[in-house]
Amino acid sequence: MTRLYNFSAGPATLPEPVLRQAQAELLDWNGVGASIVEISHRSAEFIAVAAEAEADLRRLVGIPDDYAVLFLSGGATTQQALLALNFAAPGQVVDYVVTGHWGKTAIKQVKPYVSVNIAADGEPGGFRDIPPRDSWKLSPDAAYVHITANETIHGVEFRDAPEVGEVPLFADFSSSIASEPIDVSKYGLIYAGAQKNLGPVGVAVVVVRRDLLQRQGQPRADIFDYRSHVARDSMLNTPPTWNWYLAGLVFKWMLAEGGVAEFARRNAEKARIVYAAIDGSGSFYRNHVLPEARSRMNIPFFLPDETLDARFVAESKAAGLLALKGHKAVGGIRASLYNAMPVAGAQALADFMADFIRRNG
Repeated sequence: MTRLYNFSAGPATLPEPVLRQAQAELLDWNGVGASIVEISHRSAEFIAVAAEAEADLRRLVGIPDDYAVLFLSGGATTQQALLALNFAAPGQVVDYVVTGHWGKTAIKQVKPYVSVNIAADGEPGGFRDIPPRDSWKLSPDAAYVHITANETIHGVEFRDAPEVGEVPLFADFSSSIASEPIDVSKYGLIYAGAQKNLGPVGVAVVVVRRDLLQRQGQPRADIFDYRSHVARDSMLNTPPTWNWYLAGLVFKWMLAEGGVAEFARRNAEKARIVYAAIDGSGSFYRNHVLPEARSRMNIPFFLPDETLDARFVAESKAAGLLALKGHKAVGGIRASLYNAMPVAGAQALADFMADFIRRNG
C-alpha cells in the first residue's frame, strides 16, 4: 500500500505513525481484551487516556492553568452557536470581524441569540486581506470579539492576536491551532475542530478562561452549558472516545517531533515552497491574498482558464497528490498544508505545478 500526499482541507491527512499505532491497537487496546472504541468512557482506562490527552495538549499549545480544556462533539460550528448561549445575555451586542466564509458562518450561528455588530468586514475587498485594526468599529459593551484566526477557504490568516481592549477575544482556530506558538493568555476562548491539525473529524477542542464561565449567559439545556461539561471533565454525555483517543496520539506525535516550534518551522517552509511556485509562475497561477495576510495552512490559487481546473485536479491525483480541488464557494485549486503534511509533499506539489505549466502554459 502506498499513501499519497493528501492536501484535503478537512478531514485532513493524519500522521502515518499515528494511523499505524491505532491500527495495531484496534482489536486489543493496551491488553484489556477489547478495542478502545468498545470500553466505557467512564472506565479507569479511558479516563486515564482522556487525562493524558488534556495534559499533552496543554503542554503542546501552552495552555495556562486558569483555562479549562474541553473535548466535545459537534465540531466548530456547534461551538459557534454555544458561544452566544454561554457568554452573552439575550440580545447583547457581540462583535465579529469577518475575513472569509467561516467568519460569515459564525455570525449565522449566533444571530438568533444576540445582536451582531460586524466590526470589520473583508468581503467588499474580496477577502484579500484583514481589515486594518484602526478601521474596526468595536462596541465597548460587547460580550466578546470574535475572529477566525485562519480562513480555510479564502486563505487569510491573522499573524498575531489583535488588541481589543478589555472585551475578551474569542477565536476559531480550527485550521491553525498548534501550527505555530500562540499566547493563549491573549484570548478569552479558543475553539477548534480537530480534523485539520489535531486529529480526526468528530471532536472539537474548546479552551476557555475559567472566569468567563461565571457568566450567566442565556437559558439553555444542560448539554449546551460549558460549565456542566467542565464539571464532568467533558463526559457529561458519552463523548466521541475514538476521536479523542486518536487526537491524543497526534498530540504525542507532535511532542515527539519537537512540538509547536518545530511545526512552525516546517509550516513556514512548506508555505514558502508553494507560494514561490505560484509567484514564480508569471501570471499562470494566481493567489489573490495580500502577502502579509496569506495563510500558511490553506493556499487557494487559480489557473488562467477555469477549464484547466479539472485537468489539474485529475493529473495531480494521478501524480500522487490528492484533494487539490478548490472549495465550491470560490473554485480554483486549494492546497492545505497542515502539520501532518511533510515538507516533501509541498515540494512534490511545486514540482507538479512547474510541470503542468510546461505542458499547458
